Amino acid sequence: MINRAFEIKRIIGRFEGTERGPLLISVGGMHGNEPAGVRALDLIFKMLEVEPITNPEFRFKGRFLGLTGNLRAFRKGQRFVEKDLNRQWIPDKVNVIKNTNIADLPPEEQEMKELLEIIEKEIEDYQPEKLIFLDLHTTTAHGGIFGIPTENPESVRIALELHAPVIKGLLKGIQGSTLHYFTEENTGVPTVGLCFESGQHNDPLSINRAIAALINCMRTIGCVEGHHVENRHDSLLIEYSAGLPQVTELITVHSIKEGDNFRMEPDFENFQAVKAGTILARDRHGEIRAPSDCLVLMPLYQKQGNDGFFLIQTVES
Repeated sequence: MINRAFEIKRIIGRFEGTERGPLLISVGGMHGNEPAGVRALDLIFKMLEVEPITNPEFRFKGRFLGLTGNLRAFRKGQRFVEKDLNRQWIPDKVNVIKNTNIADLPPEEQEMKELLEIIEKEIEDYQPEKLIFLDLHTTTAHGGIFGIPTENPESVRIALELHAPVIKGLLKGIQGSTLHYFTEENTGVPTVGLCFESGQHNDPLSINRAIAALINCMRTIGCVEGHHVENRHDSLLIEYSAGLPQVTELITVHSIKEGDNFRMEPDFENFQAVKAGTILARDRHGEIRAPSDCLVLMPLYQKQGNDGFFLIQTVES
């Protein structure tokens, strides 16, 4: 289990180099039962503070901001309080939230208002030429790590550099995620968003893999020089991704409706291959079977959540 006994703050840390560069904003804990991203951000800011001391040649270009996503749910150790925060980022809803007194908003919308105020202030203050938004997550199931890019080619490029499988088209299966919202249209600056899933919620190594992904991202976007990044960060991700497809795409997502009484069959893992007709889950309508030969991704093994499972297939990169 991951030790949650550390100070939980909205702003986990901020680090700025002596040279201009991109603004990197990374959020952990967008779901409150996913502590690995928050812990990884907490540790990486500590690492960055001592790096110039231990390595006088180290230079950082740009600014890096780390945030806790759903602070209220995080303190409760649950995915969300009332609504999934990572399904609420719809422009019309955001506009209403911005113009509503925070005391009049439900918990997740209070979270959104607080996050938006910080992020918009950061953009205004730093005036970046480019914003990189990296959302850190974990899954209920064990199995491989993976990156989720947007349709932006640069997002795909950065995701591939994280040395983990890349899932294309997944955003078509859900709505209202941070990656849907944090785009140039809504931020006012060229913006590249992506998500990294670093492993199972309570696996301590999920923290290490999130740190490795953050460092690789900083190298890829030019915040740090490649020769200052230790090989162990690459090795950790490469080793955990061994044998997994480099690029896959979404086939379908099984959405859960209220009253479905959805129950995933036990012991499925991320990237597990299944044959057409395999029983994946059951609900009030009966058995739910795989429609074709495919791979299972993010099977739901927690009480909260509206995505029962995702089905993906390997594609050429």
